[in-house]
Amino acid sequence: MVVAQAEVGRISGLLQEAIRARIRIDERTLMMLKAGIVGAGDWGKNLVRVFYQIRDVELAYCCDADGNRRKAVSQLFPGVCLTSRFEDILADASVQAVIIASSAITHYEFAKAALEAGKHVYVEKPLALSVAHAEEMVALADSKNLKLMVGHLLVYHPAVSHLRKMVESGELGEVFYIYSQRVNLGKIRQDENALWSFAPHDISVILHLLGQLPVSVSARGESYLREGVEDVVFVNMKFRDRKMAQLQLSWLDPHKIRKITIVGSKKMVVFDDVESTEKLKIFDKGVSGVSYESYGDSLTLRFGDINIPHINMTEPLRAECQHFVDCVLHDKQPMTGGNDGLRVVRIIEAAEHSMKHDGEPVRLPESLAAERT
Repeated sequence: MVVAQAEVGRISGLLQEAIRARIRIDERTLMMLKAGIVGAGDWGKNLVRVFYQIRDVELAYCCDADGNRRKAVSQLFPGVCLTSRFEDILADASVQAVIIASSAITHYEFAKAALEAGKHVYVEKPLALSVAHAEEMVALADSKNLKLMVGHLLVYHPAVSHLRKMVESGELGEVFYIYSQRVNLGKIRQDENALWSFAPHDISVILHLLGQLPVSVSARGESYLREGVEDVVFVNMKFRDRKMAQLQLSWLDPHKIRKITIVGSKKMVVFDDVESTEKLKIFDKGVSGVSYESYGDSLTLRFGDINIPHINMTEPLRAECQHFVDCVLHDKQPMTGGNDGLRVVRIIEAAEHSMKHDGEPVRLPESLAAERT
């Protein structure tokens, strides 16, 4: 009798544990994000890899018109349904989110269709190729209470997070100016110029660090390889409080440079994304004013140490994709949402207008310049 009771107790315990395990599985299933991705090219395949690996995601579809790309995805990521028809993703009511990694010229068309179908959207930069299209996408997402997130990758870089803390804490003092260099030999594009291809990276970081939009934008560029597609572009932005920023963008350069320099009143810092380990270098350098009553004012140059902070490196793309998943599953606002993407597009469109008019500065509305990003 005692043995029988013990056996009943053991079986009861096993059943309860099985029920708890099933509940845990059901809860995890409820918190899974079912998604489809369109575009499996050079960058899209990285997004396929990362979303496939995220435990909270069921990557159900991958859409690409190129059969060779679909074949490559099928070999590396079993279980993903391959299709050449974007409509297949939209028609599946169980798909909650669409990741758009196709060419920039298709972003508006695909994102709009996905939002109209009731899907949350992650779209690679740039959000769109015009302010009008970007505004329409943001308004559509808001009206349907859907998440719209833009792939401004560097905002999720640990070094950029460290930079922002330095700016916000006042460690750099007053930020005077920022300049960035994003140059290389290739990859040369046919459907967008160097401005639209490269500038979103640096503009998104600059806005993230300064927390404001510029009051005016000017740019000059030139087409050397293909008529009407600028290979080299220089962009200047003027902000309130005398702050300035400059971008050098080119796919026609002997050097591979991915660098942002910030000059402050107390310290200066360089973010070099080409460096494998020493991503940030902080220069304790500056200029101080010293007053002498009998001889007037003079300036003192300060040459201090160079500090290379330890930064716990994580893959920015993984952090970015996980952030999108968390925003959808837990109803959070994306750090690089639709409005952030719209701000970047607004600046690039102003720069393009300036570039087409011999570098004439384009003023942004004061209401926008005063807006905090």
